[in-house]
Amino acid sequence: MNWSCSCISFCWIYFAASRLRVVETADGKYAQKLFHDLFEDYSNALRPVEDTDKVLNVTLQITLSQIKDMDERNQVLTAYLWVRQIWHDAYLTWDRDQYDGLDSIRIPSDLVWRPDIVLYNKADDESSEPVNTNVVLRYDGLITWDAPAITKSSCVVDVTYFPFDSQQCNLTFGSWTYNGNQVDLFNALDSGDLSDFIEDVEWEVRGMPAVKNVISYGCCSEPYPDVTFTLLLKRRSAFYIVNLLVPCVLISFLAPLSFYLPAASGEKVSLGVTILLAMTVFQLMVAEIMPASENVPLIGKYYIATMALITASTALTIMVMNIHFCGAEARPVPRWARVVILKYMSRLLFVYDVGDSCLRPRRHREQDHLTEVYCPLPESRLKTVRNKDLSRGEDVSGLSKSERGCHSKADGGDCARYAALARNIAYIAKCLKDHRAAHSKGSEWKKVAKVIDRFFMWVFFIMVLVMTVLIIARAD
Repeated sequence: MNWSCSCISFCWIYFAASRLRVVETADGKYAQKLFHDLFEDYSNALRPVEDTDKVLNVTLQITLSQIKDMDERNQVLTAYLWVRQIWHDAYLTWDRDQYDGLDSIRIPSDLVWRPDIVLYNKADDESSEPVNTNVVLRYDGLITWDAPAITKSSCVVDVTYFPFDSQQCNLTFGSWTYNGNQVDLFNALDSGDLSDFIEDVEWEVRGMPAVKNVISYGCCSEPYPDVTFTLLLKRRSAFYIVNLLVPCVLISFLAPLSFYLPAASGEKVSLGVTILLAMTVFQLMVAEIMPASENVPLIGKYYIATMALITASTALTIMVMNIHFCGAEARPVPRWARVVILKYMSRLLFVYDVGDSCLRPRRHREQDHLTEVYCPLPESRLKTVRNKDLSRGEDVSGLSKSERGCHSKADGGDCARYAALARNIAYIAKCLKDHRAAHSKGSEWKKVAKVIDRFFMWVFFIMVLVMTVLIIARAD
């Protein structure tokens, strides 16, 4: 029983294989015959319509596969497309029953007439036409031609909001020689096909709407239809934020710190110049990738504004340093400056006298300093100091008595000696007083410079913060 079943199964398999081979042989034979019959008297040079006044309709469909490059500087978009064109050829039809039910064949596209659909706004010297692939020919004369193409099209790039910008790039397809009365163009879908799109690392595709246009050019009175696909792109700005914006923000916040740097260090101007050079480098990097247009990108405006602030801070730093180094030869601090700067602004900005700590008042520091000096002294040395003070008091009292005695006794030699000594002491006291006055004048100017430094530091901090918030807010 098993042997008989096996024989029957083997016979059925052999019969099916033989039938399939016969069908394939028949298909190949009828395909050759069909090809010979169709192209025996066919010419691909003429428009395939029976009536020359009849319009040939061509349906166009674009599938976006990949964005290869977006050259903002040269304003060129390079894209990888799949182009599908569908039309009817009146001379390539057949009866399926005469060819064993054969309803379609695939033949090289250069054997049939093809519409001269080209990319109007192409931006390369080489031809951007689809690859010469096979076409699918149906029995009713319907021809479908699917071919890949790498296109380079011109795209007007608006970099006003770079790196938070959006772009619209048009891909306009139309016949180059046939007008609308000969070849009419239709779009198969309302938009380009994005189902097979490979995500780009720099650009996000928001859509690709398609619109048919009929334009009459100045050279010709006939209408010329075209289909325009508008590629809507949104830039992914994370790369530019990390590499261009964040370093600029960090550097710009260093500029106000030049006012906090002590004037005696001699590095205030050097810091401002270094920051200015760093910002210039970033500005040149942005200028290299942007087109030479009148529209300044958003990040470029931020760089220019920051460079202007840094230049102003450097200039103000030089002026403040001149105030800081005003010595005894300078005139006294004006009264209004004493009231406005030294009295009110210093308290508002928590600026103390030059050399004072911002954590505790000056009198506490002086008491601590005296304690540190006199506490380690032993008792014997303290007694010695007291004895010296007492002896100095006795000398002074004796000197006073001697002067009174000199006047009473009218001793000329002693009086002259004591008078010279008194003049010398008065001169020393006057010099000491002048020195203290000059030192006090210089300390006042230094405090004025310190208050102005602190004021400009907060002003520039606020300005940099406001500019940073504004540019981040434009990201939306």
